[in-house]
Amino acid sequence: MQRNYKLLLLVLLLAFASCSFTSKKFDDPSKDKLLIQLVSYMLEEGHFNPQELNDDFSKEVFDDYLEQLDPFKRYFYASDIKEFEKYKNDLDDQIKDYDVSFFDLTYNRLVQRIEESKVIYKEVLSQPFDFTIDEEYSTQYDQLEYVKNKKELKERWRKQLKFSTIANYDDLINEQERDLELAASKDGDIQSNNEVPVKKSLVELEKEARESTLKSLNELYEYIDDRQRQDMLSVYVNAIVGEYDPHTSYFAPEDKERFDTDISGNFEGIGARLQKKMDVITIMEIITGGPAWRQNKLEVGDKILKVKQEDEEEALNVVGMRTSDAVKFIKGPKGTNVTLTVKKVDGTIEDITITRDVVEMGETYAKSSTVIKDGKKFGIIDLPRFYVDFDDVNNRNAASDVKKEIERLKADGMEGLVIDLRNNGGGSLQTVIDIAGFFIKEGPVVQVKTSREPKEVLKDRDRSIVWDGPLVILVNEFSASASEILAAAMQDYKRGIIIGSKQTFGKGTVQTVFDLNRMVRNNTNGDMGALKFTIQKFYRINGGSNQLEGVKSDVVIPNRYSYIDIGEKNEDNPLPWSKIESADYQEWDSYFDYETTIAKSKARMANNEQLKLIDANAQWLKKMRDREMFSLNYEAYKAQLDANENEAKRFDQLDDYSTSLTFQSLPYELGLMEEDSVLKEKRERWHSSLSKDVYIEEALNVLNDLKMTYGIKNKVATSVKN
Repeated sequence: MQRNYKLLLLVLLLAFASCSFTSKKFDDPSKDKLLIQLVSYMLEEGHFNPQELNDDFSKEVFDDYLEQLDPFKRYFYASDIKEFEKYKNDLDDQIKDYDVSFFDLTYNRLVQRIEESKVIYKEVLSQPFDFTIDEEYSTQYDQLEYVKNKKELKERWRKQLKFSTIANYDDLINEQERDLELAASKDGDIQSNNEVPVKKSLVELEKEARESTLKSLNELYEYIDDRQRQDMLSVYVNAIVGEYDPHTSYFAPEDKERFDTDISGNFEGIGARLQKKMDVITIMEIITGGPAWRQNKLEVGDKILKVKQEDEEEALNVVGMRTSDAVKFIKGPKGTNVTLTVKKVDGTIEDITITRDVVEMGETYAKSSTVIKDGKKFGIIDLPRFYVDFDDVNNRNAASDVKKEIERLKADGMEGLVIDLRNNGGGSLQTVIDIAGFFIKEGPVVQVKTSREPKEVLKDRDRSIVWDGPLVILVNEFSASASEILAAAMQDYKRGIIIGSKQTFGKGTVQTVFDLNRMVRNNTNGDMGALKFTIQKFYRINGGSNQLEGVKSDVVIPNRYSYIDIGEKNEDNPLPWSKIESADYQEWDSYFDYETTIAKSKARMANNEQLKLIDANAQWLKKMRDREMFSLNYEAYKAQLDANENEAKRFDQLDDYSTSLTFQSLPYELGLMEEDSVLKEKRERWHSSLSKDVYIEEALNVLNDLKMTYGIKNKVATSVKN
């Protein structure tokens, strides 16, 4: 892959030079036109699957772009859309001509409609909402028609604002009830307490709820007003490049700077990765060792509604805000506090205060533990990423660290190994090839294909084996890219058993980030940003692709995401699954009986009460996430919330699950922990979670079964030879 990749970049750079891109290329040397030209050329020449710019492509860009501009359909009128639709089949021609007139039209109209909407939402929120009326609100925004007139637009705003306000109204009622109960419990007689909170009427609470909604919108519009034309041009460009595949995107200069900061792995904040989903900032990952991880209240899937600084009285509503803007308020100097109002995965609303700190990505490094199971010692290696220092390939990397941990575990008497790749989104290809080589003598690990180039088979050429004993790979829906390469290789070789979700993420592509400024000489337009685009596809050694299909687990175990649409196949415009010829490889020659072990595990899973409850919880979460109709009658709204809360209580016992297993750090790390309290806390937290982890428990059961089958198959094979 490295050879094809470098050749591709060389060809592109030579092509750029021959085209003589300069900022004086046009009679009108605008940055907008130059940007469209650079991006178009890069995708045409370098993308794995170049698109034909035709009317169909134009229609897709048109629809996706407008959806991003006005997802709630509360700005544009039907007449606006009719005017825009004149360009629906022409965007491909505009792109070819580096013409941004459609963008200019939509941008200027959006600015106009946003200004008009300020008057509308203030008028709506100046009047009380009647929460006794029986009416419903639908969140199926894609099924809404664009309004025909101002009266219809005002009604749309009314329902959306009433939906926002009823949540504030419920919060205020609950807060008042808690305050009164707390005062009563402290004094016994609330009448004798001069500091007891005054009970407000429902009319007063409704007014406060509306004022809260108004304040949030006012703050949101301040940031909307701050968005420059170039910000919106990035939205348009990303609507274009997003038609190629979900991993191709344009980074404006500020976005590229944030990308580089993220890669460096050191910043001050709460230690969480965020992503905007359906207009809401969502927690995608909790960074191990960071402030949020230490506090242990945030979790993946939580949605951030508001952000409050320690020196401010009011919280800032971040719903609808760009992720980059929201991050500005969530990050902050070490030692300062930030309070997040989050909607938990189960639907409850909670305020969580976190003290910011320096967040280091040290917990992306491999770590190991031992555990005794039925008298046998097993090892676990947790690998959050396939990391590497690209500036110094000889520096610490995932492969060298994993090898060290395996050697240490072997020295400590390990009889079986679990590699935990859950939530591992991938990383360096070379490290995964090296790691796969630890478990086989030599041979192919993965095949890669660059557009218009023959396939390349990437092999482990080191005949030494670091571990030849029982092996289990743990995966889930968030195991992607390099994780899928390792799991697929071990599965194809029949070297290990894959345990986890029905399938992994299904990302079988590789991307590169290219600085667009490298393409321009004598640039007078400033920073052009960067383009991340797909250049290759991965293939299993059996010829199949990880793309869309992912890696199917040998033993499927339900989890809370089992019924939620996660993975490449649920992204927009994913590249298709495809197949190439198999590489030349031989299955692992061992005396472990994989078929019998897998059958025993499946039987065990079918009778596991904890897993049955996890599956029921997953179905309930799916139902909660798919709910699209909400009552705007407070009694019905409250009744539904109470019903959800009561139903959720039956899953409380999931947190009480515990095994009898005790996990232990290796001797070298015990010494380090004596001098490093943070490391000690991290390991204690990890070991505690392992002891409550039903998936780890089953992985150890499988290792134990594999270990038992070795003697049986070995005895049978020996008898046959004799």
